[in-house]
Amino acid sequence: MTNYVTRRQVLSGGLSLAALTLAGCSTTTSRAPAPVQPQPQVDASFLQNYGPRPQEEFPLPAINPKVLAPEFRRQRVAYRTDEKPGTVVVDTSSFYLYLVEPSGTAMRYGVGLGRQGFEWSGRARIAWKRPWPTWTPPEEMIAREPHLAPYSAENGGMQPGLGNPLGARALYIFQGNVDTLYRLHGTNEPASIGKAVSSGCVRLINQDVIDLYDRVRSGADIVVV
Repeated sequence: MTNYVTRRQVLSGGLSLAALTLAGCSTTTSRAPAPVQPQPQVDASFLQNYGPRPQEEFPLPAINPKVLAPEFRRQRVAYRTDEKPGTVVVDTSSFYLYLVEPSGTAMRYGVGLGRQGFEWSGRARIAWKRPWPTWTPPEEMIAREPHLAPYSAENGGMQPGLGNPLGARALYIFQGNVDTLYRLHGTNEPASIGKAVSSGCVRLINQDVIDLYDRVRSGADIVVV
């Protein structure tokens, strides 16, 4: 609706300002209306992709659209590559993970990258996958953060759950028969997607890592650039 300002309103405003100037100690001022904040984009596809998952072993809450920018939401995109369909490509410069599909498309996911996610690159394979995995911090991490000692390998690691850093699914990356210690995994911190975070490898929103887990076969190629 358009707002119209009358001559009387202009004059009234001018007189009020003059009176305020003369008074010098008035504590009452008129306030402009607060700007209207844009509402986060929510549509049927968002609700389908990021709604609650009550059927999971540990039920997942819905994702708040305010904390997941549209560009980092799961979507099918045009994608030209020489990699064969089924290959996972992690582009660390753009915080995207692509699952290559036939006919020049890919399913694209937004990711968050920890220190380990930036340190390793190359070609490998997804050796195996686990739903609701146990997390075992490396010994060097425990040395830096002794409070993690209860979750050491000797103690059986951290049991699955919403508080587990690997989230709802984990995909384990090997070169040959050697574990790279590189993981694609879930997270319960959706605000970290599209950002560099303090620890971890490549994290996806739990709803997205479940979708990726269901699409990717064990033994699939992965390329990290």
